[in-house]
Amino acid sequence: MADPSSYRPSPGQIPDSPGVYKFRDEHRRVIYVGKAKNLRQRVASYFQDLAHLHPRTRTMVTTAASVEWTVVSTEVEALQLEYTWIKEFDPRFNVKYRDDKSYPYLAVTLNEEFPRVQVMRGAKKKGVRYFGPYGHAWAIRETVDLMLRVFPVRTCSAGVFKNAARTGRPCLLGYIDKCSAPCVGRVTPEEHRALAEDFCDFMAGRTGTYIRRLEKDMMQAAEEMEYERAARLRDDAGALKRAMEKSAVVLADATDADLIAVAEDELEAALQIFHVRGGRVRGQRGWVTDKVEAVDTAGLVEHALQQLYGEERGDAVPKEVLVPALPEDTEAVSQWLAERRGAQVSLRIPQRGDKKDLMTTVQRNAQQALGLHKTKRASDLTTRSRALEEIAEALGLDAAPLRIECYDISHLQGDDVVASMVVFEDGLARKSEYRRFQIKGFEGQDDVRSMHEVIGRRFKRYLQEKERTGEWEQPPPASGEAPHPAQFPPAPHPAQGAPLPADGTDPRDTDPRGDDGREDDGRPKRFAYPPQLVVVDGGQPQVAAARRALDELGIDDIAVCGLAKRLEEVWLPDDDDPVVLPRSSEGLYLLQRVRDEAHRFAITYQRSKRAKRIRSSPLDDVAGLGETRKQALIKHFGSVKKLRQATIEEICQVPGIGRRTAESVAAALASAAPAAPAVNTATGEIMEEDDGGTS
Repeated sequence: MADPSSYRPSPGQIPDSPGVYKFRDEHRRVIYVGKAKNLRQRVASYFQDLAHLHPRTRTMVTTAASVEWTVVSTEVEALQLEYTWIKEFDPRFNVKYRDDKSYPYLAVTLNEEFPRVQVMRGAKKKGVRYFGPYGHAWAIRETVDLMLRVFPVRTCSAGVFKNAARTGRPCLLGYIDKCSAPCVGRVTPEEHRALAEDFCDFMAGRTGTYIRRLEKDMMQAAEEMEYERAARLRDDAGALKRAMEKSAVVLADATDADLIAVAEDELEAALQIFHVRGGRVRGQRGWVTDKVEAVDTAGLVEHALQQLYGEERGDAVPKEVLVPALPEDTEAVSQWLAERRGAQVSLRIPQRGDKKDLMTTVQRNAQQALGLHKTKRASDLTTRSRALEEIAEALGLDAAPLRIECYDISHLQGDDVVASMVVFEDGLARKSEYRRFQIKGFEGQDDVRSMHEVIGRRFKRYLQEKERTGEWEQPPPASGEAPHPAQFPPAPHPAQGAPLPADGTDPRDTDPRGDDGREDDGRPKRFAYPPQLVVVDGGQPQVAAARRALDELGIDDIAVCGLAKRLEEVWLPDDDDPVVLPRSSEGLYLLQRVRDEAHRFAITYQRSKRAKRIRSSPLDDVAGLGETRKQALIKHFGSVKKLRQATIEEICQVPGIGRRTAESVAAALASAAPAAPAVNTATGEIMEEDDGGTS
């Protein structure tokens, strides 16, 4: 626990301008981001007597090790920069609303030549028009099914669309008039886009125009005695009315507004948002957050507005936002919203009438969501806490292991040997911290040696980060003493014949995001944070290898254990007998979950590497030969085997292949050993290679 006075800046250093400030911990991670109209007053308020601070603020300032700030010219800029940094650094002491699910949207892909109507989840894409969010995907599909009678827009996937265009036959929806079948040319791209835009207009709330037009056409058809057409128009109008009935009218004046309500207690807060468009509720969503900072209702609303509209532009930001409490700096927040919409936005508290009544309904939903969340989480928190305490007691740890890392080795008969590292924090998987390794120090099958290599590489990287930030200095070797293992340059990899970097790490240590690490700027780094417990998948040999790797690096404050699959025994270094946890133990269950997740992550990576290797071809090694020309070569000759037998002059006959490229192809195929022939195990017949696969 740090003393805030040790990093308190002098008052004269802090400007009295608007700005954004960051608190960092001893590992240089950003743990809190805030904004202020007057930086000097706001930052100084954190360095008063600890007894006068809110408990959460006290925890934050004693966890921090430094504070820094950035001056901006306006309060609106401060609001935008605060949102950007919270999103970038993910500070642990900032309020962050989390969804308990991914809400589905009705999306129209206006960025395609033939726009498609579909259900979408996840991040929004440029050029796509979204409506919602909806509570259930089936609600979207029911609405779309009704509306396709009037707006027969394409709903099929790209594959189905291309297949219909190739065969000249539309899908079933085209035959029953629920698709205008642009795939076979029944309508032009311009006519189909007009249908999609009309669909969007109707969904945006401009419904009266279309229903009146249908009713007018129906009456005209009846007068002309075209009764079948009149009946069809009558059914179309009825379908649109039924689609409208699915979202009840809540505001009679066709208001476009978002209503935000907050239910909170001392520890948590639940947020509910109703999206009202054209006076009808078009979507609803809910968020829940831990109150990790001292924040009131106005502060919760401000954080919600940042998260809700931080990535939105144009009509996605409504004309009116109704809230239970106004943010502290209402004018700056309103101006920020107006900039994102491109027009004036009204931010206010409803005082009377229909909007006040609807806000009461939203508030009731928020209260119910908070109660449901607390009921679920109470047992979850209790279970996880008990599991961590049981692990600490069984392994003789001083405290519960809040960060657990588990390692597993995966291979197929000694080929494609890989390893995984998964991370659980506070008993929950933290997938952004997962990492994966390729075993490069040797070839063949040796799980113990592989485990030693992986643990060594991971914690060499940890020591490198500590040394770079000045937290750890490597002691010089005593006279006559061998240098510390971390000082040795690693041996060359047998496969590559080249040494690793001098820090002993392998730059090919990868993670799911393909990240090569980040600078010392407070953002999450790859191997910078140590666990309290390392779990390995295996028994005594694997545990001994992991402990030996840590000892060689001089790390003695990280506990190690292994979980053997056969009897689910927990092995500790230097112990001849395992620790046997009861089968009903929550601690054992947590260790099993960690181990199984490491196994899943490792085998997924190993399978992807194996599949990639199987699909590889000698042509992959030809510099400058792209996928198109590879396919042209295979198509021309029929297989890699026949291509290998071709002369350079014959290869040059392929369109797009010059003599220099032909020589490179011939050289690559000559140096690559052909694969062993396939054998039919039923007949013993040797099968010739005649496809365009790998060689």
